[in-house]
Amino acid sequence: MAVSFVIAAPAAAHIAVESAATTGLTSGRLVGSTAALVALAGLIIGGLALARSAGRRGIGNRRNRAFMALAAGLIGLSMGVVNLAVADGGPGTGNGVVAGGMALAFGLIGTVLSGLALIRARRTG
Repeated sequence: MAVSFVIAAPAAAHIAVESAATTGLTSGRLVGSTAALVALAGLIIGGLALARSAGRRGIGNRRNRAFMALAAGLIGLSMGVVNLAVADGGPGTGNGVVAGGMALAFGLIGTVLSGLALIRARRTG
């Protein structure tokens, strides 16, 4: 009896680990993906604002683009931080941990780029 329990215990643990991996779109993954997309938009707009802030002509005001990128970067960054803070599992559990990490990185880079664009726009007038 004891031998069959010892053999069956690792198999039961393996089944429990496999069932923890969630497939499909969960609410955590939706929030994480939304945060990553908002932060990516902030990163792209911040990069464009930094590239256009050197005095080249473009559509719209460069300060407005930099402020919009700063807002999007900070929103994506904060959503990613909150998503990572409330996640109770690792990657593959359906909590959006991977997308939250991406939002954290994209938001941080977008915020830095928009800050540099604001400094350059202030300097060039």
